[in-house]
Amino acid sequence: MTDHIGLGVLSARFHRDLLEEVINRTGCREKRSRRLPAHMVIRYVIAMGLYGQESAEEVMRRLVGSLRVMGSWSDDWQVPTASAITQARQRLGMAPVKELFARAAVPVAGAGTKGAWLAGRRLMAIDGTSFDVADTSANVERFGRMGSEANASAYPKVQVTAVIECGSRAVVGAVLGPCSLGERTQAGELTGVVEPGMLLLADSGFYSFELFNRFAAGVADLARRVGASVSVELVRWLFDGSYLALIYRPGLSAQRRRHLAQTVTDGGQVPADTARLVRVVDYSVPDRNPDGDLITVITTIPDPHEVPAMDLAAAHHDRWEEESALKEIKSDLRGRGEVLRSKTPDFVEQQMWGLLLAHYAIRALLVDAADEAGYDPDRLSCIRGLRLVRRQVTDQAAISP
Repeated sequence: MTDHIGLGVLSARFHRDLLEEVINRTGCREKRSRRLPAHMVIRYVIAMGLYGQESAEEVMRRLVGSLRVMGSWSDDWQVPTASAITQARQRLGMAPVKELFARAAVPVAGAGTKGAWLAGRRLMAIDGTSFDVADTSANVERFGRMGSEANASAYPKVQVTAVIECGSRAVVGAVLGPCSLGERTQAGELTGVVEPGMLLLADSGFYSFELFNRFAAGVADLARRVGASVSVELVRWLFDGSYLALIYRPGLSAQRRRHLAQTVTDGGQVPADTARLVRVVDYSVPDRNPDGDLITVITTIPDPHEVPAMDLAAAHHDRWEEESALKEIKSDLRGRGEVLRSKTPDFVEQQMWGLLLAHYAIRALLVDAADEAGYDPDRLSCIRGLRLVRRQVTDQAAISP
């Protein structure tokens, strides 16, 4: 039976060979034949992301429901009890599901995917959110609550900071941790996710000189908003209305800043750990504020011929695709206002990685459909994609070669 188990259309994203590689790499292979082998439990954890409001046994029933129709059901096989499923999840652990996400969650937008590119660069965005988890002492100890004492949140929360591909809304990198960790702290662990040919967008909450430098030291380009408290020193105006400027490490004296600015004006270089030359685009959104809402974006793309200021300003609003992606995970998959059911921290993280994998597979499926039809993937509803996948899980189990 377990050789025939599958997640319908999701099997194309997480095929059996990949699962076996992940199981071997993380050393979680079972030592004897079991009713719930490791590869089946991984698929079960992903299925939990599709049926977030169902009981453990019901998720398993849906996962294997079509096997009887296909003649793949053994009459003496019974759906395992919740206790048996819990033990199987304990044997599996969190590492294989996390490793599967690291291996499988890659950008999916093709060269012709609409809304995915700017001047040959793949648009990416970074943001964070938190998820309510079961109110147990272990979860409180690991993840904590928002606020303190009388103002503490009703449930402990796991903080998730993620990098998404804007064109597909697919999450391709994530960090999980206590809610006391800020998004900026977690973002430092995601520098390895961005690659050559990417443009990473972020809002002002993700700016610090150190973090900007860490990402800028890589091979991807950056474009992120900065607040009024960030000092940018004008160096030279550019023809498209943008300008070159210096950003500084906090704590530098005014005299030191003037010296660095003069060095750049004279054509010299400045130490990257002290100051960095960036291009600045200022623009406003009149209908957002009667007086105009001035937005300042700094970027590592210096040449306005390559990406004009107007194009960069327009593209920066694509960072909201991250908000949409996280909302899909929280509302469409998990269920609006629902709490992750896992009672222990390791199970919470295992379930969270499964939820991210389920969302990734749905988004990849929608990109395939949008590309074939010539649509922007944004036009395709995640909840409709989820319903389609749920039907496929029930009606069409995938049979491995």
